[in-house]
Amino acid sequence: MKIVFNALSARLGGGQTYLINLFQFVPFYKDLEIRVFAPSSLKLPDHPKARRVEPAWPTENSIVRALWEKWVLPGILKAEKADVLFCPGGVVGACAPAGCKVATMFRSMIPFDLRVRKSLLLGLQRLRNWLLNRIMLKSMSEADLTIFISSYARSVIESLTKAKKTVTIHHGIGSVFWMHGKSTVRPDFLPGKEYILYVSKFDVYKHHFQVVSACGELSKEFCERFSLILVGETNLPEAERVKALIARLGLEDRVLLLGAIPYQELPPLYHHAHLNLFASSYENCPNILLEALASGRPMICSNVMPMPEFGVDAAVYFSPFDSQDIGQVLTKVLTNPELLKKLAVAAVAQSDEFNWEGASRKTWSELLALAKLNKMGV
Repeated sequence: MKIVFNALSARLGGGQTYLINLFQFVPFYKDLEIRVFAPSSLKLPDHPKARRVEPAWPTENSIVRALWEKWVLPGILKAEKADVLFCPGGVVGACAPAGCKVATMFRSMIPFDLRVRKSLLLGLQRLRNWLLNRIMLKSMSEADLTIFISSYARSVIESLTKAKKTVTIHHGIGSVFWMHGKSTVRPDFLPGKEYILYVSKFDVYKHHFQVVSACGELSKEFCERFSLILVGETNLPEAERVKALIARLGLEDRVLLLGAIPYQELPPLYHHAHLNLFASSYENCPNILLEALASGRPMICSNVMPMPEFGVDAAVYFSPFDSQDIGQVLTKVLTNPELLKKLAVAAVAQSDEFNWEGASRKTWSELLALAKLNKMGV
């Protein structure tokens, strides 16, 4: 049986991380063949069953890629006698030939979150997300299998369209983030005092503004004891708005913006934090939350779904829209050593629920089952 991956849209971050982990656990199925269309920047683990295929077209451009998917990919699928076409990016741009099943995956919630879409400036971004909303719904309604990475996302889509078959498979946590019980060196660039850590790109729906506002209201005792460290690219409009707030509140010595930190260097930052914080109001599968839990440190978190689906009782929750509520939760947790210990223990237990091997094996099982159905003519 032959499975073709159209992963050409996996150009950055989470999409590439997902595929790298998926291909670490390819099953040794006797007659399995895998063909992978992916950007050259994606370095997949070698596997005897998998072969990379390079498109002749310059598919780095999204418009050219869409045309290639529509006009060229169907012919390739037919020539390869593919049993399954898997589009993990969420958009199925090809019309699969007869005898080829289609699987897709729902990753991005932005086109389906009206609050986030309204926060975007009028123009290409809004138009792009409006179009993605309709294209992704069509892809999922017509696919033979749709994989969701959170139950929350699945409920949102199932309220909008009827998919043929759906399954929820949570992402795993990268092994580099399993820090609990390990001894690590505290990075030299961290402040000497204890710190609260928030790792996330700067965007309106990440609520850095409300988090900084909350820290500005903390008591003098807390301000002297803790720094707030923000990790994420700072060359974005929302970062400038947060910098202006920090200056206005006189928090330059208490709130530190470290900028972007390489992915592999994040684990010790989580591990040495007195408290980890995650304030996003829009996610599908909150990888940062999972990675922070794996550090074994206490966690406070946004109460907007799907965060409680993943954090369960391993976090104390707040409204990310309300700086006063964030401040109250910070004070509650930081003044309660027993609660901090309880959260640290719960973080370890909850993070154990998410591993890439289990997620990958479930995914391959679903794809192989689809291929077998195709062989049977079902």
